[in-house]
Amino acid sequence: MEMSGAHIIWECLTREGVSTVFGYPGGAVLNLYDALLDFPAMHHVLARHEQGACHMADGYARASGQVGVVIATSGPGATNLVTGLATAMLDSVPLVAITGQVRSQLIGTDAFQEVDVTGITLPITKHNYLVQRAEDIVPVLREAFALAATGRPGAVLVDITTDAQKAKTEFDWEGHVPHRHLRHLPPRPDPGQLQQALKLIKAAKRPIILAGRGIDLSGARQEVLAFAEKTSTPIAMTLLALGVIPASHRLNLGMMGMHGEAWTNQAIQESDLLLAFGMRFDDRVTGDLKTYAPHAKKIHIEIDASEIHKNVKVDAPILGDLRETLRVLLPQVKTKDHSDWLEHVAALRGNVNADAILEDHGSLQAPQVIHELWKGTDGKATVVTDVGQHQMWEAQYYKHDEQKSLITSGGLGTMGFALPAAIGAKLACPEKEVWVIAGDGGFQMNMQELMTLVQEGIKVNIAIINNGYLGMVRQWQELFYKSRYAATPMLNPDFVKLAAAFGIPGRVVTARSEVADAITEARGTKGPFLLEFQVEQETSVYPMVPAGASLHNMLRRETAEPAQIGTRT
Repeated sequence: MEMSGAHIIWECLTREGVSTVFGYPGGAVLNLYDALLDFPAMHHVLARHEQGACHMADGYARASGQVGVVIATSGPGATNLVTGLATAMLDSVPLVAITGQVRSQLIGTDAFQEVDVTGITLPITKHNYLVQRAEDIVPVLREAFALAATGRPGAVLVDITTDAQKAKTEFDWEGHVPHRHLRHLPPRPDPGQLQQALKLIKAAKRPIILAGRGIDLSGARQEVLAFAEKTSTPIAMTLLALGVIPASHRLNLGMMGMHGEAWTNQAIQESDLLLAFGMRFDDRVTGDLKTYAPHAKKIHIEIDASEIHKNVKVDAPILGDLRETLRVLLPQVKTKDHSDWLEHVAALRGNVNADAILEDHGSLQAPQVIHELWKGTDGKATVVTDVGQHQMWEAQYYKHDEQKSLITSGGLGTMGFALPAAIGAKLACPEKEVWVIAGDGGFQMNMQELMTLVQEGIKVNIAIINNGYLGMVRQWQELFYKSRYAATPMLNPDFVKLAAAFGIPGRVVTARSEVADAITEARGTKGPFLLEFQVEQETSVYPMVPAGASLHNMLRRETAEPAQIGTRT
């Protein structure tokens, strides 16, 4: 069967199981968009900016577990994907970006809207391709999808020239089964390292599991819970792992790291064995590496060889798929009782009242909003956050029991992520209740996607935490720069009127007593709804490990002065 390159692209996407793509047309993909009309079953979501489209594909992938697809034209269309590609890559999100490129004979001539997008994106993709012949489209796209989804997932970019899109060739699907780049296939765990791990597990008196996003990517939730319960081992969570292990589980210690709980970090520092499951020892998790878990042996189960020993040298490095590895280990692990250790960890918490900030002290506090949202949704919503203080409060005060219920930018920390990613998440899982939680700063970075939300006719609720600052940057200026607030105070629009201009109803909330009712109103409205919560301006996120400090040297809630009740306590 002979097809144009453009038709081949859509046929490949269809056969890969893709039903929804996100994009923005332009000259170098006009052939592709013209062919789209011949594939009426393909749902194309028109974003208002290519970065927004990339975050939508990212949110779609995180919520569904499938590969997200984004399309952009050449030049500025392609370069506008860069932040979204880096966001997906750092958080191990399966994503394929298809970009247009100028005609083959014009490459290297600085032609109109020509840019070396493969060169630009090489460090922030798992792999990328420049396709200049129609007959190469099928093998490249099939391989791109295999690479994006297999092993440690990531972003793959395919740049296709306009002449390759226009030319006709035979469509041969079966003749191009992916076979190159076999390094993306998960290896079998090394038996010697498995035996070493079993010895360390048997000898441990104070073990802790460090749970990462790899648990979700591997589908290893039940295996991790079975291991934890069989060995009586508490579990500390990375930001991207929240929801992978139910927050209500008795062994769940909550989030670790820079804004994790002090007792969780202290337990890690006192442990004698760390079992790192699908996590990469990020600096926000470890603090100062010189003093990190000094008494602990370390087991690292990881599918990406480049992560082994990269940040933390471990005693039992196990390269392989987490679920398969645990299925081998579990029958050989002896049942253990670490009740003394669990009691000690519970004692580390002491009398810390993390919920004091939830009491009404006369001004509206951001954690109060998060707490009421958790109660109002019964903890069952899919929450998509932007990046900053509100992101950390969400991690602390919205208790996630369900997998894929928190979607957030962890590795890159991308402001402007939440709104477009929530659109993708809702399209992936239309039966889910989806909430955006964004700061006043980050929301304005991609607020144009409100129109995409309206055009798609989907229900996403938006909670803007408006404190009139770039809040997390302001907090660091307060703590480490003597409260010299340079370029962090923000003059904001009237967000409710802004939403109205897009045809979205909204409401301003200024008092603690209004929060629950406002959330109920938003949930009860048929279409999207925007809530602007005008919160206390100089509230800071605690606990906190200062950058470069030891994990146990936290600025804790207990250190608050009385005048700052509701801020640090």
